[in-house]
Amino acid sequence: MAFALSDMQVTSPAFESRGPIPKRNAADGDDRSPELAWSAPPDGTKSLAVICHDPDAPLVTPGTYGFVHWVLYNLPASTTHLAEATQEGTVGGNDFGNMGYGGPMPPEGHGVHHYFFWVIALDRELDLEPGLTMWQFLERVEPHILGMNRIVGTYERG
Repeated sequence: MAFALSDMQVTSPAFESRGPIPKRNAADGDDRSPELAWSAPPDGTKSLAVICHDPDAPLVTPGTYGFVHWVLYNLPASTTHLAEATQEGTVGGNDFGNMGYGGPMPPEGHGVHHYFFWVIALDRELDLEPGLTMWQFLERVEPHILGMNRIVGTYERG
């Protein structure tokens, strides 16, 4: 996959960049997706997607690493904000084996984990079916990625 870091700015009123994610957004709390906002998507953006990935998770399988918490796609290009516990877009599968958002839940005593909330701008509307894993989604959209950026939050369990 090409890496297309862009000037898009991703923020969250729920947590600061590199700051702790609130418990209400964690799996051992209310398990609600955090509020996110972004600005300045690349010119030509036709649709958007959001992925949350924890690269600190101690899981490695052939061709993958970390833990996927959220895959959300088919968002219109006009979208600049997702409310907490959003119902917008099409949900994909996460590594909990569910559809939609699954909040942070690192193993107890494993230290601080970093959660990358990526916003991805695409050059077309793809109308992808529900349930794609992160890797299936990325394989399908890779030729259409115009740019992406992220906000990183942290979470730690006792």
